[in-house]
Amino acid sequence: MDRRAFLATAAGITSATLAGCFARGSLSAEEYDVGMTSNAFTPDHHTISAGETVVWGNTNSRAHSVTAYENAIPGGTEYFASGGFDTEAAARESWTEHNGRDGGKILTGQTYSHTFETPGTYSYFCIPHEQVMTGVIVVEEK
Repeated sequence: MDRRAFLATAAGITSATLAGCFARGSLSAEEYDVGMTSNAFTPDHHTISAGETVVWGNTNSRAHSVTAYENAIPGGTEYFASGGFDTEAAARESWTEHNGRDGGKILTGQTYSHTFETPGTYSYFCIPHEQVMTGVIVVEEK
């Protein structure tokens, strides 16, 4: 291989590799209902009918979580959190103990979904960005 051909090939491979690093994730808007930016859920309020599933998609380079506020979901409903935790305390503890390497971490291009069976208002947050990253799912009767 001559020098020019080698450099052209190397430049093409490097460009393709770097393009993946700077992309907003490999998700298209059709793959999720609620997106995750660097510090917000978009939209931060989402309304669905009972029995529907909400899909959150991380389109950002930061790791996020979807964690329900236990005291801000309808009584008697199933708790939800990325990572499959049964309680808010367990999700928070896992994130803290593992320095964000666990705790229901959703990486760039990944999704998390939950089906909402019971009408009501469900408030949730992202553990590492809780001060600015919160959301609400409103579930209406069919």
